[in-house]
Amino acid sequence: MKSEDKHLNTEGQLFIVATPIGNLGDITYRAAEILRKAAVIAVEDTRVSGRLLSHLGISTSMMVCHEHNEEKAAAKIIHRLRSGEDVALISDAGTPLINDPGYRLVKTVRHAGLKVLPIPGASSPIAALCASGLPTDQFTYAGFFPRSGKSRTELISTLEKARHTYVLLESPRRLVKTLETLDEANMAGREICVARELTKLHEAFVCGSADEVLAHFKQHDPRGEIVLLIGPRSENVEITDDDLMSALDTKEMRSLSPSKRAGAVAKQFGVTKARVYALLLSESERAKKQ
Repeated sequence: MKSEDKHLNTEGQLFIVATPIGNLGDITYRAAEILRKAAVIAVEDTRVSGRLLSHLGISTSMMVCHEHNEEKAAAKIIHRLRSGEDVALISDAGTPLINDPGYRLVKTVRHAGLKVLPIPGASSPIAALCASGLPTDQFTYAGFFPRSGKSRTELISTLEKARHTYVLLESPRRLVKTLETLDEANMAGREICVARELTKLHEAFVCGSADEVLAHFKQHDPRGEIVLLIGPRSENVEITDDDLMSALDTKEMRSLSPSKRAGAVAKQFGVTKARVYALLLSESERAKKQ
């Protein structure tokens, strides 16, 4: 699209174009048209995107824009936009910026006063969510499950208390370890769903309790792109004293005062602080008598 096609608009526009996550038939008519008419397409990997463009019969030139050169690429793209050329940004698969590069580019282009327009399409987190059978009225997308450390511990704690669906990505190499962690956490009554190879030949959804899904993947090696979904805590699940004591008896909790321990666990399980504190006192008295 050259500047003369835009009538009074002499500047180009940056199009954020979603591409298929597996099945090439999922490209939209509008996306294909934008890619065909753009002056240049910014891509993560020319080999990956080249296969898609070849399939579509599109010969538009490509330039590389990934997390290691995004700042330099942004300067070049802004120059082209100000020259009246349209630029399309795509990722290797799915919607750009969703766990893919592009945020710094979009921010820079917007700060330069130039237009950024979305061309919607496939996105694996949304595709997995809508077919998972888990609640969709509220959800949190949290990117890749943290590998280790404080961020992983904090996420597990958040998931234990969550009252809406969480959507995450996970590597097939780490999936079993993550499912083991979820199985050990307080996930009573929670449904877990693993969506893999979405829109591809071997697409599959494995759903159930944490231990059921874990058992499946201990018998079947996880492969391909994976979306991990964790359903909300059920309001109808009975919280037992054993559940509360298990949460109270962690290294982190033992370092707190009884009042703070009771308050933290009460908030985590959605029960009254009085109930948890009474349980603590009862256990303390029992320990003294032994």
